[in-house]
Amino acid sequence: MSKNKRYKAQGTRYKWKAKGWSIVSLLSLAACCLPLAIYAQEQFSYDAKGKRNPFIPLVTLDGRLLKLDVEEEKNKELNLEGIIYDPQGISYAIVNGAVVKTGDPINDFVVLKIEKNLVAFIKDNQVRVLELKKEGE
Repeated sequence: MSKNKRYKAQGTRYKWKAKGWSIVSLLSLAACCLPLAIYAQEQFSYDAKGKRNPFIPLVTLDGRLLKLDVEEEKNKELNLEGIIYDPQGISYAIVNGAVVKTGDPINDFVVLKIEKNLVAFIKDNQVRVLELKKEGE
């Protein structure tokens, strides 16, 4: 006797078993989710306690690391630490530990241009040029 014929022969008893299992599984699922639904109604707010918000990404879409300590950074002077120069593409400079490119703001300045050995910044229509120091200087 084939499997289909056996089920037809049992008739409503097979259907009842299938319905019974689905009702039991539905009730057990509801019993498991009910405490979670009650617990989830509590209001939650994140308190950073002076630390950075972990939900803010640290990397921009173009792969650069963000500097989130804006207030601390404003009190610092500009310190040119390195230059990644590409005459045919986008050049980058490392200033106060942050990687910047032309047009990026840093410490109320905007990066005006990046050359092989210097970086020019502009603030209030005044240009400030920092030259890259060689090792040992």
